[in-house]
Amino acid sequence: MFKKILIANRGEIAVRIIRACKDMGIKAVAIFSTADAEALHVKYADEAYCIGPPPSTESYLKYLNIIAVADFANVDAIHPGAGFLAEDAQFAEICEAHQIQFIGPSITNLATMGDKARARETVAKAGLRLVPGSRGRKKDKRGTIDSAEDAAQLAENIGYPVGIKAVAGGGGRGIRIAHNRPSLFNLFHTAKAESEAAFGNGEVYIEKWIEEARHIEVQILADTHGNVVHLGERECSIQRKQQKLLEEAPAASIPTKLRADLCRAAAKTAKAIGYTNAGTIEFVVDTDANFYFLEMNTRIQVEHTITESITGIDLIKEQIRVALGEELGYSQSDIKLQGHAIECRINAEDPENLFMPSPGLITAYQPPGGIGIRVDGYIYTGYTVPPHYDSLIAKLIAIGSDREEAIARLKRALSEFEIGGIKTTIPLHQNILNDERFLNRTIFTNFLET
Repeated sequence: MFKKILIANRGEIAVRIIRACKDMGIKAVAIFSTADAEALHVKYADEAYCIGPPPSTESYLKYLNIIAVADFANVDAIHPGAGFLAEDAQFAEICEAHQIQFIGPSITNLATMGDKARARETVAKAGLRLVPGSRGRKKDKRGTIDSAEDAAQLAENIGYPVGIKAVAGGGGRGIRIAHNRPSLFNLFHTAKAESEAAFGNGEVYIEKWIEEARHIEVQILADTHGNVVHLGERECSIQRKQQKLLEEAPAASIPTKLRADLCRAAAKTAKAIGYTNAGTIEFVVDTDANFYFLEMNTRIQVEHTITESITGIDLIKEQIRVALGEELGYSQSDIKLQGHAIECRINAEDPENLFMPSPGLITAYQPPGGIGIRVDGYIYTGYTVPPHYDSLIAKLIAIGSDREEAIARLKRALSEFEIGGIKTTIPLHQNILNDERFLNRTIFTNFLET
């Protein structure tokens, strides 16, 4: 067993990992920027070290600072959480060079699947169908596009709208949707610049954008002994600018055969590429129930909570166990899905003012409770939400015997949830839960826009 794990992240995911470590009798080491000195993950950890100023490039993305703390604290392993360095193959290599276990997939997995363009080519060979778009050429088998002129030529061949996507993207960043040639020329350079700023890599590729689509993802777990299982699928179709707002498991309404085909295809692909640890294979499903590979996230996801809720499996603990070299200890037939779970992402944003960020002092904080309610967050009364990072401050999860009970509990919990001093997306979620389309399971990725 690991004796000490460093969590190379912040916010709610850092708190979540610290709790899993404590449940397993492992000491947790936190890192923090000067902006996060009073953060909850710092208070909960057994040890905590400042690694730099507020900008993430000078703190949470600073390899040398993180490794220096890991060496000083004498940790056995590093858990990267979700975001920041979670899918960074170079960081995993540095951990290995310092004889520190990286809790996540292999370096090969990260290098291959973390590059979205290379991942497309890899899963195509494994048998998954791709959305039409830029594919590998002789000189560049990754299918990246270097110029707006090349992008426009491709878009005219496959038809508008098209998505311009960062090869190193994640969390909805580095994506722009072009509906015509002029907008493509404008957005192509914007997407490349955002990708370079957010991920240090400005490469992009082009895909046909399916407007009335559903975003379905399958949770994978794989050990280093060749055992692979899926833990069912999640519906992530309610989004804003390709960033998920509300997720549910199982998916709200897909045919039984499609559900089985998606999960089977995801598990088969994970095994074919030799994947290890936790990961998510994401699909886009059109109105004719055709599904296409979207991307693979080689890390734990924000919405892992709802899968835990319907399987009873602690995914963070499983990540740690797999990193230790243990076998899963169960097969696909052992996994039973029970009930329905829905997660609302509570962001420090003002939905009535173009979703402007709303950092600031929390003057009041009263989370909801009761049967079937879980809150994962990192704020408290008197805490100041910094303006430097992602706006996610809490996740509200409701679990019920079926979708209707989960929705009822979620409505109750949202009405109880009090966060004073800043604007949040709580009112938006209340509107979504009362929308007839949501209640009738008519959900697409353009739900919010329409």
